Amino acid sequence: MNQSSQWPLEFINLETYPMLTLGSPQTQSVISQAQQQLKLSGAAEMPLFLNPLGIERLIQESLPLAEAAFWNALTGNAYLEEPDKNLPADHVRKIFEPTSLGAVGYDQFPVDNLLRKIYEWEPFMNFIQQILNLPKLYRYADPMGALNLSVMKENDYLRWHFDQTDFVTSLSVRNSEKGGEFEYAPRIRGPEKENYEKVQKVIKGESNEVVNIPNRPGTLLIFQGRYSLHRVTQIKGKTSRLMGLLGYAAEPNIMSTEYLRKIRYGRTAPLKEMK
Repeated sequence: MNQSSQWPLEFINLETYPMLTLGSPQTQSVISQAQQQLKLSGAAEMPLFLNPLGIERLIQESLPLAEAAFWNALTGNAYLEEPDKNLPADHVRKIFEPTSLGAVGYDQFPVDNLLRKIYEWEPFMNFIQQILNLPKLYRYADPMGALNLSVMKENDYLRWHFDQTDFVTSLSVRNSEKGGEFEYAPRIRGPEKENYEKVQKVIKGESNEVVNIPNRPGTLLIFQGRYSLHRVTQIKGKTSRLMGLLGYAAEPNIMSTEYLRKIRYGRTAPLKEMK
C-alpha cells in the first residue's frame, strides 16, 4: 500500500471505530452509543479515535502550525452578543468574562496534514452524519473557518458560553500541563426556556450541574453546545493545549462573517486559494 492510500487509515483506530463498514453490527452499535450520549447529555465522546501513531503524528504536525496562530483577547457574555440595554444590571446577559486563545485557519494547513486529511475524508464525514442522524452533512464552505487548530497557551481561557451552531466536532491533539479542562452544564437551557437563574449559578461557580470531559489526546468529540453552557478552564504551565475543530453543517455553503474572521484570524481574506 502506498503512502497516499494509507492516509488517514493507518492513524485511525478502525478496530474500535470501523467507519468503512457503516452497515455492520459493530459500527451500528458504536453509532447507537454515540447517539444515546448526545440524547442524554449533548456530548458524544469517542476516546482513542486515533491510535498512538496517529496521536504522535498529529502532535508533530500541529506544533509548527501553532506557531502561526493568531491570538486575540476579548471580553463578552455567554450569549456571544451584545445585551439589551434595557435589562437590569445584574442580569446574566450582562455578566462579562474574558476569552483569550489562538486559532490557525483552514487555509494555513498543508494539503498532506493529517488533521486536514481526516476532515476531508468522506468515510469520516459519513460517520459523523450517521451519529447526528442527519439526511445530509456538508463541510463548511469557509476557506478559513472550515478547519481550525485551537491553540491555548499559559493563562489563556475560554469563557462560559453557548454556541451559535447546533454541533461542534473536535479532535484532541495535546493537553496543557494543568488547567484546560472542558466543563459544561448539559442542556441547561432549551428552545423555549432560557433558565437564566441556572445559567447565572454556573457562571458564578454556584451550580452542581457542571460536568467535566477529560481532554485525552486522540479523542473525537461531538458536542451540541447551543443549549449546553460550556467553557475551557485557564491554562497553567508552558505546554499549550491543542485542539482540532472540524467544521460541518446540516446546510451547504456555510460561511463565517467578516467580523468573526477578523477577531478569530486577524484577517478577512484567505492567504491563498484552497486546493
